[in-house]
Amino acid sequence: MNKKNLEEVKKLLIVVDMVNGFVREGAMANQNIEHIVGEVENLVNRFTESNDGLVAFVKDAHSEESKEFKQYDAHCIKGTKESENIDELKKYEKMALIHEKNSTSAIFSKDFLKNINKMKKLEEVVVVGCCTDICVINLAIPLQNYFNEKDRDVSIIVPTNAVETFDSHDHKAEEWNIKAFEFMNQAGIKLVKKYERV
Repeated sequence: MNKKNLEEVKKLLIVVDMVNGFVREGAMANQNIEHIVGEVENLVNRFTESNDGLVAFVKDAHSEESKEFKQYDAHCIKGTKESENIDELKKYEKMALIHEKNSTSAIFSKDFLKNINKMKKLEEVVVVGCCTDICVINLAIPLQNYFNEKDRDVSIIVPTNAVETFDSHDHKAEEWNIKAFEFMNQAGIKLVKKYERV
């Protein structure tokens, strides 16, 4: 599907922060994210080939003075390799929407809601990527709230095999994934083990 035909989109795949700075290199990169790369690429390929599907890439692209760096180490500065999609996903960018963000929530990035509002036939939003308990949840729940506010009947789906968070001595990935899944489920987001519908 041509990415300009937003009014025809029924299924939107949002790929959150599968960038070098979280997967491969830099202060915030974590090897624990690596195992979802194959499933994320599989979904991107299927949505790209779908007649009524579209992919949107969300990429951290911080200003050098980003206030977020008071909470997290400096990472994914706009224009650096860290802010670029991993190599496996770059080939799909010409067929996708790109949203750069300077916070942990893509919903506030330029044109994000504007594009969502153009998708009048939208039925499903599938959210994948990292990190489950930070940028994934901070997109999924506000977007669910937005659809509720606008009385739009759009399902938000999170396949648990295509999201992940970082793992460290004081941040156990399995525990934080479970917490994030509980909060998203409570907010009305549909959790599935694997997304099969495209």
